[in-house]
Amino acid sequence: MDYSLYRTVNGLSGESLPDHVFRVLANDLPAVLVVLVALTFLAPWGARRGERRRGAVLATAAAGLALLLNQPISHLVDRTRPYLAHPAHAHLLIARSHDPSFPSDHATGAFALALGIWLYDRAMGTLMLVLAALLSFSRVYVGTHYPGDVVAGALIGMAVAGALYFAAPTRRLIETVARICGALWDRVLDLPRRRRTA
Repeated sequence: MDYSLYRTVNGLSGESLPDHVFRVLANDLPAVLVVLVALTFLAPWGARRGERRRGAVLATAAAGLALLLNQPISHLVDRTRPYLAHPAHAHLLIARSHDPSFPSDHATGAFALALGIWLYDRAMGTLMLVLAALLSFSRVYVGTHYPGDVVAGALIGMAVAGALYFAAPTRRLIETVARICGALWDRVLDLPRRRRTA
């Protein structure tokens, strides 16, 4: 079934404009998500700034931990990339990667970041969840992952983010780190004003 779904989604490729769009999404959306997390933390405007900062710290910690967790899973399952397993039927639109296919690191990181933000900031988090879903679909469209790879990655990323959020000790640690880093960033933002009044 996974291969059949892969053939269906990857089989949509072959048109110039959609291929270009999904190639860009597959390659560049991770950077966009990272920038959105950074902006969520650094933005000095708006209410609930402390909440947004906690979300950014949670998202960062969840993505890092989830990607670490992926490494032993990846080598244990050792699933061959679809374009290597089925070279006659795969349309690869991006550079080859020879590491195992399962789970998708891109989906793992994207959904860990997105849910981490969503738990504290619904509006930004919803946008990021949509982008994470687009990224995951694009990784199948461009031929580098099976659908099961990205679904597993998404579940791992969200599970780690949820576990860190609902576990009281890690939640307190996240709040402490966000408070300290936020205070330091506020001092940086305040430097120009203090220099003018000195």
